[in-house]
Amino acid sequence: MGGARMAQKQGIHILQKNKTTSVVGNLQQMHGGLSRSVCIRQRLIDRRTRSNSTSCKATEGGGLPPELKNSIDDFIQENAIVVFIKGTKEMPMCGFSNTVVQILNSMDVPYVSVNILDNDMLRAGMKEYSMWPTFPQVYIGGEFYGGCDIMIESYQRGELHEVVEIALNS
Repeated sequence: MGGARMAQKQGIHILQKNKTTSVVGNLQQMHGGLSRSVCIRQRLIDRRTRSNSTSCKATEGGGLPPELKNSIDDFIQENAIVVFIKGTKEMPMCGFSNTVVQILNSMDVPYVSVNILDNDMLRAGMKEYSMWPTFPQVYIGGEFYGGCDIMIESYQRGELHEVVEIALNS
């Protein structure tokens, strides 16, 4: 591994031919665990099942490099709320990413955003990692929560507040 560090408090690092490329910098370190309700979990399973064939086609034959998977795992576990979006939380680059950012901002909760447009390997890897073919992708308490549609629905029903509170207090 050539002495490359896979994850550190300053960001995610991925191994690329014996050199380390920074994907994200200056991140807050937050820890959280989450136990989601059966209702939300079942909706996620249903949605993953419907989109599974699309996700597989996008990553067919590629495979997620173990170093990238481990870095993503560590990063998501170290931060209570992580959103992988097009753009940044200060300047989202698509309407769906903007909607997720606005929801989290309106809740006044700390979260980390990762601009997937900055790194093609990360963008492709996240689709395979989550088995979710689109962005944004939201992780709460170390688990994949969903995309824009799930965020809107759970926010409107009041479920998102509960899930976020559990993640931040764990």
